[in-house]
Amino acid sequence: MLQYILNQGTSNPGVAGFRGNTNQKLPVVNWLADLPETQQESNLVEVQFKNTRKGYFLNNNGIILEKGDWVAVEATPGHDVGEVTLTGRLVLLQIKKNHINMERYEVKRLYRKAKQSDMEKYHEFKAKEYDTMIRARQITQNLNLNMKIGDVEYQADGNKVIFYYIADGRVDFRQLIKVLADTFKTRIEMKQIGARQEAGRIGGIGPCGRELCCATWHTNFVTVSTSSARIQDISTNPLKLAGQCAKIKCCVNYEVPVYKDAIKNLPSHDIVLNTMEGDFYHIKTDVFKGVMIYSSSPNSNVNLISIPVARVNEIIAINKRGQKVPSLLKKEQDRPTADYTNVVGQDSLTRFDKDNRKKRSRKSNRNNRNSATKKDKSQQPQS
Repeated sequence: MLQYILNQGTSNPGVAGFRGNTNQKLPVVNWLADLPETQQESNLVEVQFKNTRKGYFLNNNGIILEKGDWVAVEATPGHDVGEVTLTGRLVLLQIKKNHINMERYEVKRLYRKAKQSDMEKYHEFKAKEYDTMIRARQITQNLNLNMKIGDVEYQADGNKVIFYYIADGRVDFRQLIKVLADTFKTRIEMKQIGARQEAGRIGGIGPCGRELCCATWHTNFVTVSTSSARIQDISTNPLKLAGQCAKIKCCVNYEVPVYKDAIKNLPSHDIVLNTMEGDFYHIKTDVFKGVMIYSSSPNSNVNLISIPVARVNEIIAINKRGQKVPSLLKKEQDRPTADYTNVVGQDSLTRFDKDNRKKRSRKSNRNNRNSATKKDKSQQPQS
């Protein structure tokens, strides 16, 4: 029921207006929609177009707008049609969050709410986008250009077409623009996007089972390197690290600052521990348990021993004095416990059956006592 209310937008107009598109990319929640005074703090309106393209427009005419309204706005040239995503105070906060310099930003006007004729024309040109993309890919192939047309977006009035392309290097597409303009008889604009942005525009489900971050909220795409995985002791297998964009997953960067803070006080991985039993080399560190794992061979994982960080620092201090310790661990009881212990029986497939049998036995015993008490009362002589 709750999901139905959210989808219909009848509970909170800020979540999704009744006319709003709940499946749009980069959705926003207008959590101040129930406070009318906040809507009058700014005459700027955030409007979203196809996929992730958004713009901020000036509502000079004082049109009363809500999230989900379709509006006609100024474009270069002509006009465009988009969906209102934010109004009022939250627009100013969104501009600040996205680090947009409004002194350099060209603020265009919002004309009106979209009419039926505007929407008909909008859907007419939108239906041409796929065929236009296929035709554009054929043209780039004929011109032997090392680029890929990833998406096409028509302006609502058909005066301009935006081609989103992916390329490894710089592409000279001057000839391409002439051919595209002659073919589609409209103004052409080329925008280069990265592989991560393309994945966000297409959308999909990640290996975690949730919708891709780049398709919902993630807009700041930064470089993700394998060093981020090494800091967290994540396998550097490309098949496991790569996302749907064939790049390293953006989420690998999320917890890197936490790990960097955690390993500041840990000894260097390059230090070799010298003991009377031989030299031991660092293999892996369990940051959360405060345990470092060492091996007797620098090139293979043999004779692995888990050592607490405090003991490692103690051995390093002794080695600096030119001495060797008898062994890595002081006593047998100092050895860390196993990584996993089944202490609550969570691996048992019949754990619920046992509980049910106990409950049934307790219930039967209670019923037997009750019946015995009733029987004793019935056998007592009545005065």
